[in-house]
Amino acid sequence: MQSRSIARELALLVLGQIPDDDVKDFPLLSFEVLLQRALDSLVQYWRESLDKCASELDRAQQHLLDSELHESDKNSITRVRGHLRDSLVQAENLLNGLSTSLDLPRLLALSDQKEIREGAMNRVSLVVEQRQIIDARLDGVMEGWRLRRLPRIDRDILRLAVIDLNDLHTPPAVACNEAVDLANRYSDEQGRRMINGVLRRLQNAHLTAI
Repeated sequence: MQSRSIARELALLVLGQIPDDDVKDFPLLSFEVLLQRALDSLVQYWRESLDKCASELDRAQQHLLDSELHESDKNSITRVRGHLRDSLVQAENLLNGLSTSLDLPRLLALSDQKEIREGAMNRVSLVVEQRQIIDARLDGVMEGWRLRRLPRIDRDILRLAVIDLNDLHTPPAVACNEAVDLANRYSDEQGRRMINGVLRRLQNAHLTAI
């Protein structure tokens, strides 16, 4: 079970490096190249997010100091304090997400294991080969929403869930739980809610079709 979960996570990272609209170069790229690109992208993402969060905290703190020095009205001080509070919550969420990146060296090391590597690349290949069919199935349970409107990471989490259900014959409850775990690690709050809703409808559709 552990190796399957790691393979799924590695597959998610690798999929993010393959353009949705152009997969012709995928067979030419090695697993190592795709995985390294994924890790580099994650590191850059966290750097930029931390810089943005630090700037937002600085602005909120400065606004609070200015409001207190100039004896602003009570409503203004309340708004500024709310801004600072929201910035602190954002920072906390960012740090929680950043903690998941501490597992990247472990993932990189485990990617050398044959079973995990083959499991990850099998999932990636299945998603690439069946992407249009998978996306059509997901669109069928989106209820007024379209898959293409979701962030790429959310689309790939859902695509991997479909592969688990249809091709790898993973028990529906397990497939959905694993997808939720990935959403908790890599998506935001809005994305997690959307993924949970789609997974419930996808699981119900799968059980109905059996």
